[in-house]
Amino acid sequence: MPIQSAAITATGLRKSYGEKLVLDGIDLTVPAGTIFALLGPNGAGKTTTVQILSTLIGADAGDIRIAGYDLARDPDGVRNAIGVTGQFSAVDNLLTGEENMVLMANLRHLDRATRRRRTAALLEQFDLVEAARKPVSTYSGGMRRRLDLAMTLVGDPSVIFLDEPTTGLDPRSRRTMWQIIRELVRGGVTIFLTTQYLEEADQLADRIAVLDQGRLVAEGTADQLKRRIPGGHVRLRFSDTAGLDLATRILTHVSRDDDALSLHVPHDGSVRSLRALLGRLDDAAVEVDELSVHTPDLDDVFLALTGQPDKERVSAR
Repeated sequence: MPIQSAAITATGLRKSYGEKLVLDGIDLTVPAGTIFALLGPNGAGKTTTVQILSTLIGADAGDIRIAGYDLARDPDGVRNAIGVTGQFSAVDNLLTGEENMVLMANLRHLDRATRRRRTAALLEQFDLVEAARKPVSTYSGGMRRRLDLAMTLVGDPSVIFLDEPTTGLDPRSRRTMWQIIRELVRGGVTIFLTTQYLEEADQLADRIAVLDQGRLVAEGTADQLKRRIPGGHVRLRFSDTAGLDLATRILTHVSRDDDALSLHVPHDGSVRSLRALLGRLDDAAVEVDELSVHTPDLDDVFLALTGQPDKERVSAR
């Protein structure tokens, strides 16, 4: 097994379709055992990136290593190390859930004992034992997505590409999938996720990259990305006008609301600046009745970085 310092590395990744430049020299590094989310508007190149990294299409340029394997020199090594779950369930409606699992195990060339053991374990892990011998055509959307992911895990991959895995699911099924994804990562699996739900990236991802017009325009944790966008503030509410007046005198660049007895103080969301603000209030013996911190969310980040409103957030090629 090759030595690996990261689960996924890509340097100078480029891809064009005719005169259309889809990926313009992007660099990615995904540490093993983490969740990495790639966001971007329609046409940004998200799905193209996943297709290249998962060996489905070739890149025009760039160096890529997946699970320690050089993709150009050893694509079969990459394929043996990864699993891919696309936007639409790759299950056969005419087969039962168990038959779909066995089909995937046969494609992975597992021996009979391993196939039986692996299938039984995954059906139990994904709460599909009772439905295992029913046709997939009778499954709900959430059950189909769970079966799809279970089939991806038959080969015991160390890296999984999830291309919008919860599209079309109701909120309860979506949260069930989130829990499954978190459990996989706790077990050491690396997840490369694309999603049109910014809340999903916020909830799951250790790091997030924003792709726009074939270029990475930002990367960091969700909190780091939010702090890049202006609009964060601390709301201070007071029990009387005297406290409001005193705080107004000692703080700068505040927005005052006399009816609500509150102040909005610009804030970058960091613990250090919050401590500094509280220190100034304490030094002046200002009594604050209520304090709340408000930071931009990922919707604000997405709009600021790409200029795209939320309604345009759909899967990109």
